[in-house]
Amino acid sequence: STARKGYITPTGTWKPTRMHKRYFSKKYNNSPMPYSIFYYKGYAIHGTSAVSNLGNSASHGCVRLHPDNAKLLFDLVKQYGPAKTNIRVRA
Repeated sequence: STARKGYITPTGTWKPTRMHKRYFSKKYNNSPMPYSIFYYKGYAIHGTSAVSNLGNSASHGCVRLHPDNAKLLFDLVKQYGPAKTNIRVRA
């Protein structure tokens, strides 16, 4: 899922800037962001427990995945390295 009404998910292509297996949002009430891959300012791809909202616009701007998929992506980026990873978000 991506940004809900009133928020944006930036489009473009980036390299991961940092990664955290366990992360909690300082901006949004300590919301859990497991398997976070940050790529642009405070935006990240990460897992969510709100799996029923996946496929709908529901976030504050991050790209949210099923926790199993977030772990798989996190492990792949860790295995191959951020320098060999491109994050591309399209409208």
